[in-house]
Amino acid sequence: MHGLGNDFVVFEGPASCSADQVAAICNRRTGVGADGILIVTDLDDNQVRMEYWNADGSVAEMCGNGLRCVARFAIDKGWLDPAGGRVLTAVGALAVAPVGDGRYRVQIGQPAVGEEFGHELTFRRVSVGNPHAVTFVDDVGAAPVETLGSDLEQATPGGTNVEFAQPTAAGIRVRTWERGVGETNACGTGAVATAVAARAAGLAGDRVTILLIGGPLVVELDGPDAFITGPAEYVFSGITGLI
Repeated sequence: MHGLGNDFVVFEGPASCSADQVAAICNRRTGVGADGILIVTDLDDNQVRMEYWNADGSVAEMCGNGLRCVARFAIDKGWLDPAGGRVLTAVGALAVAPVGDGRYRVQIGQPAVGEEFGHELTFRRVSVGNPHAVTFVDDVGAAPVETLGSDLEQATPGGTNVEFAQPTAAGIRVRTWERGVGETNACGTGAVATAVAARAAGLAGDRVTILLIGGPLVVELDGPDAFITGPAEYVFSGITGLI
């Protein structure tokens, strides 16, 4: 499945996998190929559990695009009501619901704004259950995403996701260097982190369109909670004994 080009191999749980298995499956030349692996487990009572691994085999706390894929997968399996339900994640139970046209509105939790710091450019730390560092640039197309993103990920204990953002009249253009993955077409939590940092800097309000390489996501900051709305799509399905 994928959300705006951020792609995942989705397994029906309960299941477990090692870091080596994840890396092998996500390899785009010798495996299936993906930015990460999702395991979705039915818990009854209109709830499912989501577990997520980055492509390098590391465990991630949260994935916004993955959460939308989990919502669609679980609703289609009949594990969640057609109107939506709750997904248990490493950062808590989050509400998910379809909103039509193949789009899903999902709760991302309660983001927290951290301090600014310098690392060639000025970044703002934002926690969306997982760590982000956001910087605003004049031209996101020319931003040093691969070099500076990788350098900052490695320089941060435990790693961090890095967003390069450019406010425009149509919304905020964003490129993301994702921890354990590299540059991705879209990052849901990165979109939220950017919206939170933009609001803190007086560059956006409570609702903003984030323009990612894979397409637009709508971010809503509603009190302490954040929500994103965007698509979740299937690529193919099958049966495997890989895990």
